[in-house]
Amino acid sequence: MNQQHEIAIEIGGTPILFRTHDSSFREMMIDRYGGFIGFLSRPTLEFEVELVTPSGEMESEEDAQVEMRDGLWHFRRGDFRARWDPGAGRGYIRQSANPYSVDSVLRIVHSLILAGNGGFLLHAASAIRDGRAFLFSGISGAGKTTISRLAPPDVVLLADEISYVRREARGYHACGTPFAGELARVGTNCSAPVATLFLLGKGSENKIEVVNTAEAVRCLLRNILFFAEDAELVEMIFRSACDFVDRVSVRRLTFV
Repeated sequence: MNQQHEIAIEIGGTPILFRTHDSSFREMMIDRYGGFIGFLSRPTLEFEVELVTPSGEMESEEDAQVEMRDGLWHFRRGDFRARWDPGAGRGYIRQSANPYSVDSVLRIVHSLILAGNGGFLLHAASAIRDGRAFLFSGISGAGKTTISRLAPPDVVLLADEISYVRREARGYHACGTPFAGELARVGTNCSAPVATLFLLGKGSENKIEVVNTAEAVRCLLRNILFFAEDAELVEMIFRSACDFVDRVSVRRLTFV
């Protein structure tokens, strides 16, 4: 019987174990997820990874599709097929030997886990300064990479593209992620309470403005990363966005 090789990737305090028969793929994963390698002994859920030779079907440009059927989550994109049984905490991925498919599966799974627990993945750069986390959210081109590049040396970068926001008893924490953006910098695997969410925009002058509640919720929802067309989870995310805006300072940051 072929030897199995395991690696646990822990993001936001949630370790997910991946099991494969290919030792070189495991080494590739270690290189890719470095500071986010967790303990094998306590995974929250597990995935068996079947590596296949790339084919025309598996190299298509198909967007990610996520749906629940018969109690199982099914994920698919041009480069992978996957399923996950949330009750059993086990899943299966069929993909070629590349880390990018795993990246996508991790984003999908964490978006589902967070949605059920009051959190979300957000298109945002995030960083810690003086023990507090700050989020800088916006659509592509809004300035997330610029903000990350200009961060002072005493700042701990959590993410330059996709931020992990976790609900806690007393508010929200931002956690580091390995999902790098244009800077190609993996975030630091740590967390801190969220102090402020800045909504990024370009303008003729640098300024910070207060944002009313309705506008803050609308902009936050626009930038939350979510894949499943599931009415119950979408409702949960809406409630989470409203709660977040009630608890966290939201400002609009406009810069030249």
